[in-house]
Amino acid sequence: MDLANYRNIGISAHIDSGKTTLSERILFYAGRIHKINEVKGDGDGATMDYMDLERERGITITSAATSVEWVNEKLGIEPHKINLIDTPGHVDFTVEVERSLRVLDGAVLVLCSVGGVQSQSMTVDRQMKRYRVPRLAFINKMDRTGANYARVVSQLREKLDTNAVLMQLPIGKEDKFEGVIDLFRRKALYFDGPKGEDVREEEVPEAMKEEVAEARQNTLESLAMFSDEMMELLLAEEEVPLELIYKTIRTATHAQELTPVFMGSAFKNKGVQPLLDAVTRFLPSPLDREVRAKQWDNPTEPFPLEPDPSKPLVAMAFKIVEDPYGQLTFMRIYQGTMKKGETYVNQRTTKKERFSRIVRMHADKREEIDSAGAGDIIAVMGVDCASGDTFAADQKYCSLENMFVPEPVIKMSVAPANRDGGDKLTKALQRFMKEDPTFRVSSDEETSETLIAGMGELHLDIYVERIKREYKVEVIVGAPKVSYREAPTQNVDFDHKRKKQTGGSGQYGHIKGTLEVLPEDATETFIFVDDVVQGRIPREYIPSVEKGFKACMNKGPVAGFPLVGLQVVLKDGSYHDVDSSDMAFQLTAQECFREYFLKMKPVLLEPVMKLEVEVPTNFQGTVAGELTSRRGLIIGTEMNSTTAVIEAEVPLAELFGYSTDLRSMTQGQGTFSMEFSKYRRVPASIQEEVVAAKKKADLVGAK
Repeated sequence: MDLANYRNIGISAHIDSGKTTLSERILFYAGRIHKINEVKGDGDGATMDYMDLERERGITITSAATSVEWVNEKLGIEPHKINLIDTPGHVDFTVEVERSLRVLDGAVLVLCSVGGVQSQSMTVDRQMKRYRVPRLAFINKMDRTGANYARVVSQLREKLDTNAVLMQLPIGKEDKFEGVIDLFRRKALYFDGPKGEDVREEEVPEAMKEEVAEARQNTLESLAMFSDEMMELLLAEEEVPLELIYKTIRTATHAQELTPVFMGSAFKNKGVQPLLDAVTRFLPSPLDREVRAKQWDNPTEPFPLEPDPSKPLVAMAFKIVEDPYGQLTFMRIYQGTMKKGETYVNQRTTKKERFSRIVRMHADKREEIDSAGAGDIIAVMGVDCASGDTFAADQKYCSLENMFVPEPVIKMSVAPANRDGGDKLTKALQRFMKEDPTFRVSSDEETSETLIAGMGELHLDIYVERIKREYKVEVIVGAPKVSYREAPTQNVDFDHKRKKQTGGSGQYGHIKGTLEVLPEDATETFIFVDDVVQGRIPREYIPSVEKGFKACMNKGPVAGFPLVGLQVVLKDGSYHDVDSSDMAFQLTAQECFREYFLKMKPVLLEPVMKLEVEVPTNFQGTVAGELTSRRGLIIGTEMNSTTAVIEAEVPLAELFGYSTDLRSMTQGQGTFSMEFSKYRRVPASIQEEVVAAKKKADLVGAK
């Protein structure tokens, strides 16, 4: 198939907006599956949620890939191949969205017609903007009570700062929702048949003609901002050709200056086929996306890649899954052709790997293929690599920019219930750490406990459950621990000399400078500045000073938590011809740190979560008051007809077990979602409690 007819798209949204239900309908209408399964129900569970845990909980945990073919002869849309990735909505699995968007050319942002733009919608929006991914918006659940497409469109404009433009209007609303009106073709679309598979076109209902004419004019005026030709036709009050409208939407969408808005109800089988038509018409093909790698020998120089099958291969491993047959590596091919049995070079390790089996994925099913070309998304069996590695045909060819990986915010200890489960537990943790960059494993030196760290309680609960199921290991789980940080609050000048001379070669190092507090919005946790002049310290010893200070960042003096927000400015010092060495200056820096850092009056910082709680209006006061008692700060409240959405910032330490408390407060009707917001200073009284608890835990561990 012509590469211009390829689409690599992802479906992303807030929790429970209907992403997986929409994916299921896309597979059905494109003929990939012949029976629709629901996410929640007595059936087999949705095709894309293939893990038992996903089907039991009715949530998406891992992103799943598939490919379908879409054609609409009636509208002149020739066959298009769509590689589709369904991503999770929970912030705990945000890395799945992150790595999918890193390799996709376009996306569909799904929004609930009642909930509108919610907290996770904003996170997904940030991720799409980070990787410059053009998108369409789909307002789902138009059949729900309280559905309000106009409010969702205004939220898209205000909250996401996006130029959202309506492409359709609904026919009827809430339980009277019947179909949609195509504003450009001025046709009413109804979805007949038991599963809405037959799209029936009718004239616009008489009662809606005026509304449609007004909405169409508004949309055309919005589009005219991107086309002088369209502007001239509108000013002359002439008819704008359909082809020009489509071309303008496509150009503006590719430039991320426009977000076309569609609507429907995936669960009620309405509005999905026009969305697929729009994906083929408006989202980019691999030919439309400019991809730049970094030159191997000069990383600052961009290295343009072309989706040309005849050029040397460049592919990115964006996701890794261990299965019974070995490692399965999902790859996006950016240039060249990948052939079965050929050898390719991992640009990070410079090791050659033989690609003995290439497969095309359909959720958890796979289909063997002999080759795949530029623009394709496939998986390779049995290749040893890490997530984010670049593969190329030649040694030291180029490397692709890696994906953003957020830092974990919560820890808990795990230990096997029986002694013979130790090896299996180690094996499981190593595998999960390789698959998921946000899942970290470490050991506490003082207590000798194995600690797992992740993005939230749900994230770690899922992994503990997978260890029990997939590795048959019963584990004892410690109470969740918050990942506190320590940070200085005032600048201090230092002048430290290390002088140890005991016959033979001794140790001498002398450093002077300032320990400074980094601003709160700094992205780095530690910065070293070399301001030494005239060779007061030889150049070869300055990296040793940096190394010495850096070694102290893992454990702060307040309660042994990692340090953030420190800048070391080295200004002066002295050395000894015989007794100075690399190690002497490292030890000098460490001693200096221990002596002076406490003078910076360090404090504890705690992770603060952005919380969005949706409750019936009669529970609003109770829930808001309870959040305040958890040291929460209410940012805003939005009222709908029957529900209130409360936005708050609450310390993570106060949120353990919140889901149970919220359910009991709201008679099971309240829901919430949260994501990491920032680190904030811990109040003095609570800092004392945290420090005392940490010391007590360390004493118990030492015994």
